[in-house]
Amino acid sequence: MQDIGMISLVRKIFLDIEVHASTQCHNHNSEGIKLLKSLGVTRVVLDREMSLKEIENINIDIEKEVFIHGALCNSYSGCCLFSFMNGGRSGNRGECTQVCRLPFKLIKNGKYIDTPNKYLLSTKELNTINNFDKLLDSDIVSFKIEGRMKSPSYVGYVTRLYRKLIDNHTNKVTSEEENNLKILFNRDFTSGYLFNDKVMNTSTSNHQGLEIGRVLEVTPKKIKIKLTNNLYQEDGIRFKNSNLGMIANFIYNEKDLLINTANKGDIIYLDNKINLKEKDILIKTSSGHLDEEILSTSEKKIIITIDVLQINDYLEITFKDNNGNKVSDRVKTEVPQKRPTTNEEIKEKLTKLGNTPFICSKINININKDIFVNMKDLNNIRRLLINNLTEARTSIKRDLIVNEYPLDYNEETNYYTEISVLARNKDQVEASLAMNVDRIYLDSDLYEEYKGNSKVYLRLERVNSTYPCTTSNILATELGAINKYKNSNLISDYYLNVVNNYSIKFLLDNGVKRVTLSPEINYNYLDDYIKDKVEIIIYGTIENMLTKSCPIKELKMCPCKKEDIYFLEDINKNRYRILHNNCLTHIMHYKKINYIDNIEYYKNIGIRSFRLELLDETYDEVIKLINEIKK
Repeated sequence: MQDIGMISLVRKIFLDIEVHASTQCHNHNSEGIKLLKSLGVTRVVLDREMSLKEIENINIDIEKEVFIHGALCNSYSGCCLFSFMNGGRSGNRGECTQVCRLPFKLIKNGKYIDTPNKYLLSTKELNTINNFDKLLDSDIVSFKIEGRMKSPSYVGYVTRLYRKLIDNHTNKVTSEEENNLKILFNRDFTSGYLFNDKVMNTSTSNHQGLEIGRVLEVTPKKIKIKLTNNLYQEDGIRFKNSNLGMIANFIYNEKDLLINTANKGDIIYLDNKINLKEKDILIKTSSGHLDEEILSTSEKKIIITIDVLQINDYLEITFKDNNGNKVSDRVKTEVPQKRPTTNEEIKEKLTKLGNTPFICSKINININKDIFVNMKDLNNIRRLLINNLTEARTSIKRDLIVNEYPLDYNEETNYYTEISVLARNKDQVEASLAMNVDRIYLDSDLYEEYKGNSKVYLRLERVNSTYPCTTSNILATELGAINKYKNSNLISDYYLNVVNNYSIKFLLDNGVKRVTLSPEINYNYLDDYIKDKVEIIIYGTIENMLTKSCPIKELKMCPCKKEDIYFLEDINKNRYRILHNNCLTHIMHYKKINYIDNIEYYKNIGIRSFRLELLDETYDEVIKLINEIKK
């Protein structure tokens, strides 16, 4: 689970349900994990950005789960609004449109930078096969494969390989198995932040497949290729440099004869139906042969036993699985008119489980006289018992311990409008002070200069391994800070992605004085929310993404100590400001939100606290914005 309010609610209502905290909770430090453990969470899925050493330094008595294979998000999980801000589809709700896989241009001080590649936010695929022994030797108890939107072949094969390594530490992955992983899907592989490997592949965001040959000659009709790996009929192929692809429907040998398989070292010919113009590299992007092989060996059957017992004029037939599920029914028998039904005939009909999920390991037949039973009746009872056993296995096996837990909260009536400002420079701070706003949120560098003012709050970093020693005003950006500073004057930021009253109530119960709502909330329905202790962003630039990677650093142009201004530009000419601190990259939205015109509606329904999320506004612009709110 991700939502802190829902975690709290589930733990209060369903007392015996085990809850795991998703990586979307931004699980990266001990303080946040302590908070989750206090809720009754038994396992945390840790951030993909953590190294193995950092994971082992989490000394909390809780189960740890990590990602070991599959697609990597560029953003810290649970810290990305890119997809939502660009199209209303929330990555926090599993609806990510993968904006980071699109091409971008880099702009420095208003001028385009000539970048060798254009996929500046696209990551490689995680693959820890060659380092998996180190993970097995750690205190990690569960390994997670990112298999969403992947084929059954991909999920089955990847799972099988890691299962092989888990079952026997001395097992090794063969070169053929590694090649199969490449065919199934890869954007180039990385062992990830777990092992401090490079994670970016800015040259492409597409499946890279496996290189299997070189083009020797091209004519308008045929493509001549020397293979470096096997090629099967119906394989999906692509020519790397030209980016032209097709299915290998017809493969010809050097005698111009059709063949269905060609091996490493062979010279083959393909029809040039894609109008390839020049020599190229051949890659395999899919393989029906591999898919068939994987699926035929990956299907795991459920073992059952069958008992057949004669009771008077009936056969009682029972199907049992290893979990204690048992279903029975009877079929009528008759006195044989010609020859009796044999045990072998009964066995053949009852164990004919075909495409069902079951396989019979043993059948016990206890018949003490000659009988005749209709084969059609045996087929029907087999189908009935299969359905009944399936239903028994999928039904709830235990009663849930359920408590009633109404949301109990009494709102306070408050008619005073409060204004908060997130300021990023001294002009913005001075303008906010001049306009006597209620709260000013500052990052650590500016905070040191203004911390003597009671209206100034320290906005903490979004990634923390340690925390400053302070008990003053705090703007918390992640769960660890909530746990660390619950006895301070604490406000929670919108990065906690609060979208319901249960999350609001949980944070208020844990020392937060005011809760900033997520930008993902539809402000037209704010009347449904607890209102007296919440804050909404009424104007400003939302942060789309927090990432450990840096598109500028990839070009050997580390920006952290310079005054240069950088933007990413998408295919629609939208420009996203890039900010940096502590070697983390913050990508801002390309346009400002502005709901100031709706402020009377918000006031009328009981919202009293409004925030300006500033970026590059001038002193005069800040004064004007605050005056508009105060009207």
